[in-house]
Amino acid sequence: MIRKIGMIGKTYRHANRYLEIIKVLTKYGFEDIISQSGLESVIDFGRKIVFRKADSTLATLSRWERMRLVLEELGPTFIKFGQIMSTRPDLIPLELILELKKLQDSVPPFSEAKAVSLIEHELGKLIAEIFKNFSPTPVAAASIAQVHKATLIEGEEVAVKVQRPGIDRIIETDLEIMFHLATMMEKHVEEMKSFNIVKIVEEFEKSIHKELNFSIEASSIERFGNNFQKDLNIYVPKCYRNYSTKKILTMEFIEGIKISDIESIQANSLNRKIIAKRGADLVLKQIFEYGFFHADPHPGNIWVLPENVICFLDFGMMGTLTRTTIKLITSIAAGAINHDIDRIIRSLLRLCETNGEVKTQKLELQITELIDRYFHQSLEQIDMAALINDLIRFFPENNLKMPSDLYLLGRSLLLLQGNGEMLDPDYNVANQIEPYLKKMIRERLHIRKIAKDLFISSEELVQLTKELPFEIREIIEKVKNGTIKMDIEHKGLNPMLGTHEQISNRITFAIVLASIIIGSSLIVLSKIPPMWNDIPVIGLIGFLAATILGFWLLISIFRHGKM
Repeated sequence: MIRKIGMIGKTYRHANRYLEIIKVLTKYGFEDIISQSGLESVIDFGRKIVFRKADSTLATLSRWERMRLVLEELGPTFIKFGQIMSTRPDLIPLELILELKKLQDSVPPFSEAKAVSLIEHELGKLIAEIFKNFSPTPVAAASIAQVHKATLIEGEEVAVKVQRPGIDRIIETDLEIMFHLATMMEKHVEEMKSFNIVKIVEEFEKSIHKELNFSIEASSIERFGNNFQKDLNIYVPKCYRNYSTKKILTMEFIEGIKISDIESIQANSLNRKIIAKRGADLVLKQIFEYGFFHADPHPGNIWVLPENVICFLDFGMMGTLTRTTIKLITSIAAGAINHDIDRIIRSLLRLCETNGEVKTQKLELQITELIDRYFHQSLEQIDMAALINDLIRFFPENNLKMPSDLYLLGRSLLLLQGNGEMLDPDYNVANQIEPYLKKMIRERLHIRKIAKDLFISSEELVQLTKELPFEIREIIEKVKNGTIKMDIEHKGLNPMLGTHEQISNRITFAIVLASIIIGSSLIVLSKIPPMWNDIPVIGLIGFLAATILGFWLLISIFRHGKM
């Protein structure tokens, strides 16, 4: 109850934002979601809000196109929500993902005065004490931050990433509203129930909080740099920790050529084939050797420096793979190459969580079809982009939920293939992956690795043997004392429980109403003063209150269409 009261307080505190959301949804033809979810009643206690009808020119657009336009119009938080969710085909339909990938994260820059004020507040010094020069015009601006070029007092040229003032408060407000809207839609809108929309917002909350903390990005730059400090094919920008906080990130300013700028690459006598191969090798090293990879390697985030050196920028979105995950990926790849279906299924079920019943026969059939389609040919002939897209559809179709970083991995490989083809028409990322897979399989089968695994397993078995008698004795004691507990989870009962709660509330309301009428009747019959025209005032007030409450109950029943 306390939680509900808190939510109501927040709802009315953000009433203007709710009104704005309702207007935008109406503009793009989502009146059905507004009415089904009961969203309009949040603002005006049930009175119908009338907005202008949807623009007739939008009638030719699909539902998913209109949803993208809604997110764009609602601003930074919703745009970022759409961009992050475009990497999660396990949570939303593929048709919507294709639209969300079109979202543009471009907003007007904020003023130099605000940027300077935030830098001085965060670093505790005047701007003149930090920088020799500070460019008033940002070189880039996005929904969360903008970047200014500057020169430190020590003389180094740097890029200063400054968080948009007040963006954390805006995002917190929008997150509260998103959670409330998600809860209402999942409860009332039938088509939204299968999307698990509350879970989607929870995933977004985790991602956006990481991106708002620039200290995390600074740590990612340093970790990335340590991994490649001896590799001359890559350059990692330096991070200046003394000039960085949670809201300010200062790093070395890089001048280079975007890998998508083919004309400039050729004009500077750089080798496109070498760039494509090096870029792929660097991404695959990140994935298979370090388990820590750049999750957004689109052309704007990869620059080429002299001598075909690769430089990655923007470390806000990084993926992490555990050793266990890498082993399971290797096992699945080896199973695919050797056509070992059972091995693939065992590894998949260990790797993934389940969203429902997993039908083994259907799973086996689909895996067999994928292997027949792609793995009866050499790796260099495989259409990697088609394979990854088929895999992205495969998991949600079989109620399998992969760790979120694996979807980032799939996205990275798709971008890698796209970047490579742009530089070299004959490029195929499968050629680059093959040696890494073979190396990992050899390492897993090496005698020293097997011996080490056996030693660890033996050690764990000895420890289990020691602890087992105590654990059994503890269970027996709990059974004797009646303190053993079992957790039982009911699924699919929420709609029924909601209906029962509604019935109980109406019965309670009716009892209270009847009590007021009976009490008022007794007061009138007893002639209890004060009196008005020989009618007891208290009894009259009771009858009026009962009449109003009775009509309110009937209107509520009629509005929900249930008598």
